[in-house]
Amino acid sequence: MRPGSRERLLLALAAAFAAALPSPAAREALRIATYNVENYLPADRMTAAGFRPVYPKPEREKAALRAVIREIAADVLVMQEMGPRAYLEELRRDLRAEGTDYPYTAWGRGADAERHLAILSRLPLETVRMHDDLAFPYLGARESVKRGLLEASVETAAGPVTIFTVHLKSRLTESDGDPASAIRRAAEAVAIRDRVLARFPDPAAARFVLLGDCNDGRNSRAVAALQKRGRVEIATLLPAADSRGESWTHAWRREDSYSRVDLILVSGGLLPSVSDGVSRIHDSTYVRSASDHRPVYIDIKAR
Repeated sequence: MRPGSRERLLLALAAAFAAALPSPAAREALRIATYNVENYLPADRMTAAGFRPVYPKPEREKAALRAVIREIAADVLVMQEMGPRAYLEELRRDLRAEGTDYPYTAWGRGADAERHLAILSRLPLETVRMHDDLAFPYLGARESVKRGLLEASVETAAGPVTIFTVHLKSRLTESDGDPASAIRRAAEAVAIRDRVLARFPDPAAARFVLLGDCNDGRNSRAVAALQKRGRVEIATLLPAADSRGESWTHAWRREDSYSRVDLILVSGGLLPSVSDGVSRIHDSTYVRSASDHRPVYIDIKAR
């Protein structure tokens, strides 16, 4: 379904607004954003024509998503719920046709055969690694981190910044012994944390950001595990708010409830370079049409 005339006008205005925003070079900062793009893949959907199995993300939602991406103007955009690699290339191609070019990409496959982690970047991506070998004990068995851990780094004038993209298990209960899958998410977070520490044994001196859809809040066991192991401080969870001071990033439409699950954590060595020491939640006319999540970003001083 293509956007209607009114929607096309609104999206054209959004494109003009995004073009008027300061360019990454003018900002003199590296902007990194995380965005759950809500099933950018074939999935069972309710459409205006009724239920459709294995149906692509509607064109109206894709157009709204691209408008949001243009508005954010991130240098590095990490995404969750991306489909096969061809869908990432489709998004990159459509953005380029509308004047927003991301020459560099990364895509990773974990145990989840449908929903993947992906990156669009204006800067060359170095040391791209998909950690799909993360395993953990779970209810008497051995399981894998469902979406894996996607790692990439970019060079800045102040030194390299490494980006770890995560998407922890959803709150869907899959075992009676683990309501809302909270135990599994905590175990996934521990496995991810241990891999990050293996890569950077001294996080206080390291320059990395750990971000994505954690499907849990700041007081959960999973998020606590990402921040600390014993006495070792791994990363700091940044506060976040939108232009109105609201902090929700996910809207559960069926229940009309809102929560903050899309999080950005930074290592001790990178924290002083984060602008104002906070992350920001992007809000605009189009976010509710694009995804059930709102994107979150940080600006890192490049010098």
